[in-house]
Amino acid sequence: WCSLVCFSRIYMGMHSILDVIAGFVYAILIMVVFYPVLELIDNFNLTYKYAPLIIISLHLALGIFSFTLDTWSTSRGDTAQILGSGAGIACGSHVNYMLGAILDPLPGTLPFIPPVITVTLVGKAMLKFLIGVVVVLMVRAVMKKLTIPLACKIFCIPCDDIRKARQRMEVELPYRYITYGMVGFSVMCVVPFLFKNIGLF
Repeated sequence: WCSLVCFSRIYMGMHSILDVIAGFVYAILIMVVFYPVLELIDNFNLTYKYAPLIIISLHLALGIFSFTLDTWSTSRGDTAQILGSGAGIACGSHVNYMLGAILDPLPGTLPFIPPVITVTLVGKAMLKFLIGVVVVLMVRAVMKKLTIPLACKIFCIPCDDIRKARQRMEVELPYRYITYGMVGFSVMCVVPFLFKNIGLF
């Protein structure tokens, strides 16, 4: 998947080969620094009472301080989208843990043995996929409808032309952050909760 993303960036002309190599090296450096403390960070995110507040604040701060461009750029929206998704996923994981939906596997259940692939299993997986996609698209559409006009109203920006309004940082950042934060939260918490309640878990 990573290779496909790297090649697509070059093929689409979004990045040069040097950009991709620098990104790859940067990812390795991040991994070297964070891998030893990953378990500690994960435990903090799941168990600390105020973790969602810290997660959201940290992701918002990263978003606000990383946007110094005066002109509109697709990378600005993409960054807000990634930060929002990450915050939503982390908060969804925290809520799942607090509700007892994330349990450590019992020692007798490891190593995990995959189930036998049957028509029923494939059908159930396809149904879960379709329901999950529909829920996520609905959440995205609703949040988009709510956040863009709200941001325009708060920052006194005319929203006659939504496309032009979205190019303003005051509109794009909250819209992307909140919308994709809710998408991430839905993927981690809302959709699995729905599956559990309709017997698809």
